[in-house]
Amino acid sequence: MDSPGTPRTTGFRDDVQGMRALAVLTVIAAHAGVSFLPGGYVGVDVFFVISGFLITQLLVREAARSGRLSLAGFYARRARRILPAAGVVLVATLVASLVWLSVLEAIDLAKDAWWSAVFAANVRFAQEGVDYFSAEEAPSPVQHYWSLAVEEQFYLVWPLLVALCFWWAARRSLDRAVAVRALVALIVVLGALSLVWSVARTGSEPESAYFSSLTRAWELAVGAGVALAVHAGRTLRGRVAADVVAWAGLAAIVVACVAYDEATPFPGSAALLPVLGAGAVLWAGAATTAGERGSAARLLSVAPLRHVGDWSYSLYLWHWPLLVVPATALGRDLTAGETLLVVAATFGLALLTFRLVETPFRTGATWNRPRRTLLLYPAFLAVVAMTATATWAWSEYRVGERGGDPAITAEQYGIGGDGPAALVRASVLAARDDRPLPSDLTPDLVDLEDDVAQVDCLYEDGAPLELCPQGSDEGTRTLVVVGDSHALAWTPAFEEVAERAGYRAYYLVKPQCAAALVEIAASFTQEPWPACQDFHAWTEEQLGGLDPDLLVVTSAPVNAYFADGVLVRDAAAVEAETAAGLERMFEAYRPLAARTVLLADVPRLTIDPAVCLSTPGARMADCTVPADDVSLDTRAMSTAVAAANGVEVVDPAPWLCAEGLCPAVVGSTIAYRDKGHLSVARSRELAEPLGRALGIWPG
Repeated sequence: MDSPGTPRTTGFRDDVQGMRALAVLTVIAAHAGVSFLPGGYVGVDVFFVISGFLITQLLVREAARSGRLSLAGFYARRARRILPAAGVVLVATLVASLVWLSVLEAIDLAKDAWWSAVFAANVRFAQEGVDYFSAEEAPSPVQHYWSLAVEEQFYLVWPLLVALCFWWAARRSLDRAVAVRALVALIVVLGALSLVWSVARTGSEPESAYFSSLTRAWELAVGAGVALAVHAGRTLRGRVAADVVAWAGLAAIVVACVAYDEATPFPGSAALLPVLGAGAVLWAGAATTAGERGSAARLLSVAPLRHVGDWSYSLYLWHWPLLVVPATALGRDLTAGETLLVVAATFGLALLTFRLVETPFRTGATWNRPRRTLLLYPAFLAVVAMTATATWAWSEYRVGERGGDPAITAEQYGIGGDGPAALVRASVLAARDDRPLPSDLTPDLVDLEDDVAQVDCLYEDGAPLELCPQGSDEGTRTLVVVGDSHALAWTPAFEEVAERAGYRAYYLVKPQCAAALVEIAASFTQEPWPACQDFHAWTEEQLGGLDPDLLVVTSAPVNAYFADGVLVRDAAAVEAETAAGLERMFEAYRPLAARTVLLADVPRLTIDPAVCLSTPGARMADCTVPADDVSLDTRAMSTAVAAANGVEVVDPAPWLCAEGLCPAVVGSTIAYRDKGHLSVARSRELAEPLGRALGIWPG
């Protein structure tokens, strides 16, 4: 290595532009579904390293040269570089949502755009990520703005720390090299803490860890550390050594792109491979002059990659909404041909944005003055906020209850009886008659996303395992409901049943943790989930103490499980293991309760009711569909296992479907909040039929 000395003077590096091209192309490939690059999302991590490198290089060079740092000048340059293109894509995506997305999707996008405009999208999506009840929704068209938020948060904090170190050195009349050493120590400490937190958080809360600045800060720190090493002259000697390191770094990035997939816990320790690889390429590229560049640097500097690197920011901004909006509007994945057209459109729009938006703002004389340029921040925020507010207001207007279309009734079709099955059949007939949707829906469409049942104890990971009695305060008998989020959706009905029938009720329900005694895989990471196994053991212990008069079990099917530490996803194997797990559960729970009943899972819809019902022009027929075939198979399996074990079965299917069709709206009530969970309103409406089916409804 070169000895420390006079800082190297490094100009624009073509190989860095090539790295940008590599990063954005792998991200686009992964998101477009290129099968041999499932881990291409690590391109974002490569961007983080590059950002840490370039920004630190710029800051330290300025501070070392003049002894001070112009924060106004720095933030003005960031404004010219980031805001114009980001604003154009946000506004265009909001406008597109009004044309091609459902009303509720447009409202959600407006919320996401607000968070993106203040560069806090990562906070928004971290909150969304840990919300199980959002798991089945389509991704936001601006979800990729989370990485911009991480970078902007870094840009907010890191220049202040750099300025502070140089100010501290100047105050003490110390050499500026001391300030650089202080920055190195700061990077090492903060980077190490961030890496440790990233590994820990990825293991415990992977959904929020993915978007967190705290779990990604070490990646930017790696780039910053490389910049400081280069600034101090600590680079590799010779072209051969530099080439070996560069090719090793590129190989590490490629291996991550090929070997990683959506099931890889990330970032955590898995991010070390692409991040250190990117750092190695940057470090190696600084070791030689332009005339002595090795083969890796020359490859990254070829003209096509340089051009793609120039467009990389606009490519990144455009690719995600162009992939997501059409797929969401069509309600299916894009075909290979459609994806190719989208990618081509991405490059076309990126080129136009680079030439007509990025370049004029970055190089135009109008924006050379920092004070004037800093006005881009409030202007950007105002334009995006006004567009998002208008999108939300117009969407709410479109979904407002202004029509006079009445609720569906059994009497309209001459169907006798007032039970739920009669109303479901009438709703199916209304769909066949192509009736309009009732104007006054319950719950309101704009509230459907938050229509989640509430209980006193919801046993999420980290929540205390304690009993919370509900139901009748004077109840002399005990009702226990066991299951997952599908059981939670039934609790409004059970509450009314328990209060009317005089039962003390306990809801031992844990979202995602199916009731079958199976070593279930965590839904988001497909990793072992010991908290679910612990909850099963705790549930059995509580049943032994409660001695319930009535135990009701209801749950969604298992999607994957572990056998001897190996993840099993094969559908036939999962069904067989689920059946065995149900049998183990009945054998364990039945002796602990006077009476045990399986409440069969609700038939699963093949559409998202929120999207369907909020699509302009939708009618009853559009939102009345057959139940999902897999759902029907698992329901049949679970009821067969229950019958074989002498367990009673209550089947709610007639209260939700008729003649092979399941209407999203029954009467005027939205039956499901998503594809598989009952709405709170429909759950309450089914209290009496549920109580009668259980034989405990009074009267």
